[in-house]
Amino acid sequence: MSKLSVDLKAPNGRSFNLPTGLFINNEFVKSSSGQTITSINPANEEEICTVEAASALDVDKAVEAARSAFNDPSWRNMPATDRGILLYKLASLIELHASILATIETWDNGKPYTVALNEDLAEVIFVFRYYAGWADKLHGDTIPTTSQKFAYTLRQPVGICGQIIPWNYPLAMAAWKLGPALACGNTVVIKAAEQTPLSILYLARLIKETGFPRGVVNMLNGYGRTAGAAIASHMDVDKIAFTGSTSIGKEIMKMAAVNMKNITLETGGKSPLIVFEDADLDQAARWAHLGIMGNAGQICTATSRILVHSSVAASFAVKLQDIIHSTSKLGDPFDPFTSQGPQVSKAQYERVLSYIEAGRREGATIITGGTPAPECGGKGFFISPTIFTNTKPTMNIYQEEIFGPVVITTPFETEDEALRLANDTTYGLGSAVFTRDLERAHRVAARLETGTVWVNSSNDGDVRVPFGGVKQSGIGRELGEEGLRAYSTVKSVHVNLGMRL
Repeated sequence: MSKLSVDLKAPNGRSFNLPTGLFINNEFVKSSSGQTITSINPANEEEICTVEAASALDVDKAVEAARSAFNDPSWRNMPATDRGILLYKLASLIELHASILATIETWDNGKPYTVALNEDLAEVIFVFRYYAGWADKLHGDTIPTTSQKFAYTLRQPVGICGQIIPWNYPLAMAAWKLGPALACGNTVVIKAAEQTPLSILYLARLIKETGFPRGVVNMLNGYGRTAGAAIASHMDVDKIAFTGSTSIGKEIMKMAAVNMKNITLETGGKSPLIVFEDADLDQAARWAHLGIMGNAGQICTATSRILVHSSVAASFAVKLQDIIHSTSKLGDPFDPFTSQGPQVSKAQYERVLSYIEAGRREGATIITGGTPAPECGGKGFFISPTIFTNTKPTMNIYQEEIFGPVVITTPFETEDEALRLANDTTYGLGSAVFTRDLERAHRVAARLETGTVWVNSSNDGDVRVPFGGVKQSGIGRELGEEGLRAYSTVKSVHVNLGMRL
């Protein structure tokens, strides 16, 4: 192997070789600035390895490679069916290497290995196969006008797509963006989060092995303030797709305005979960636990505000506590019995703890958790699952996205009050409703100001169903057929069949 790789042995005993360079034009290369990123294992705070970090000059090189590939007949004129075959092949290669990719994801991110393998990697494979099937089913329309005109539309790729992925689901979010972009015939410059730089490098090796032409996919590690900003503001990037915080999403919008880029943003959330008095409380508590404690609470759609009818609030709280105490096992992410890993970084760990302290100061009551996890022996960025009661809409923990295993509960009396409380937020990404009343379920779903509503479940999305937010939770949709619209443009063609002037 070249010197731009490192032999690693993970805590679960898996050994593999990992590229450490920037993947530009189908080659791993060094950063022009010499800057690097060191990956830290959040479960024990030990260094894993160091990788190259892109500068603005490296972004220029990647965009140039993507533009050259976009204009190259080997990609631009490739039959759509053949693009689909490449995506199918990539999915099969990922399936073959799934255990290594899941190992890297767990080591670098901290999520349980069983989750990384059985949920995240399964979704990655599904996404690529799903969009492989769409590649040759994208088409325009003929439009009847008059006998003297033939009018039709062409659906064409946007061009060079800059994509910036988050640290909570590195491979899954990369797949959400790469799948539709490549199915539509675009080329890509994608940047991983600096907190989780490793798994995308192994994926880059599989991209090359699959046989994608040079420059079609370029994968960079780098810091947001340099590489991310350079992608978002680049004059030769036609589209930007970003998943991350609302504050950074706003900055991306400003930078993308330089050449009026097509944009897709999936940003923050503070999703409500409403439990009506007729709900199956056992099911509601189980789904509520999954909806906030999954991925250590590091989910943009985490149902982190539980609104419970006052008549069942006490019973629900007891059931939720019982589920947390009986099912939450914090510790080594490679232990098959671990259900919750650490927060991704020290910065995120300290951020979550600061919100817990703010909730205490504001007068909310902690009924469980609220501390670093004592069972983890002081190593790693572990936080116990935390439930707040006696919360008010004026509190920071009610309004702001915490992005950790922290949930607040608030009682309500009427359906209208529940909707008012649920919609009292600048965000609008996800929401959940628990009731046995089918009419009420549909009525409330229609009035919730969110991009997704789950009825009697939480956070069980599907690749085939569009995903995205309203208000300050984002612009545009990913996944499903809707996800293709963001990566294609429609051209209208008017053919004169005899009209003379």
